[in-house]
Amino acid sequence: MNKYIKLVIAALIIGLGIYLMFNRQIGLGILLVILSVVPILLFFRNEYILLAFWKLRKQDLVGARSWLDKITNVKSQLVRKQYGYYNYLMGITEAQGNAAKAESYMKTALDYGLSFKHDRALATLNLAAGAMMRGNKNEAERFLTEAKKLDTSNMLGDQIKMMKEQMKRVNVSRSNMINPQMRSRSKFMK
Repeated sequence: MNKYIKLVIAALIIGLGIYLMFNRQIGLGILLVILSVVPILLFFRNEYILLAFWKLRKQDLVGARSWLDKITNVKSQLVRKQYGYYNYLMGITEAQGNAAKAESYMKTALDYGLSFKHDRALATLNLAAGAMMRGNKNEAERFLTEAKKLDTSNMLGDQIKMMKEQMKRVNVSRSNMINPQMRSRSKFMK
């Protein structure tokens, strides 16, 4: 549903409530004016994004993705502030299958802006994971330090520590790729 249709519906409900108040049905009029808050709230908080967050809370990624797929035209259905959270949720649901696509969603989410620090921390942590998968250690370390700064409540502390340990293992495995026994073997092969 277009975001401006919600405002028109709210205006019609308010108009009907005021009309009923003038016709001596004050209780019903007040009830309608109070109910007009619902479409106004849904203008600022899209119902599909709210339902996707609810599904994510239950750890149902497929269900969250199905609610997000109902948003067909982002520009006409969402307020600009919601673009970041739409891309954030798409990145979370896409992270299991296609990490590169999830990384692009997270970059877009950070560009549009996320309201909460823990959401920005999770997005930068996903960007660090993508940089580590590409083999870009410096960029991954930069994203990890940024995620650690943003994670003030230490919700992602374990994931950040685990990511740092994985980065150390990647470095150790690359330095041990050269077999030290190869030199001694090459002397005997001559």
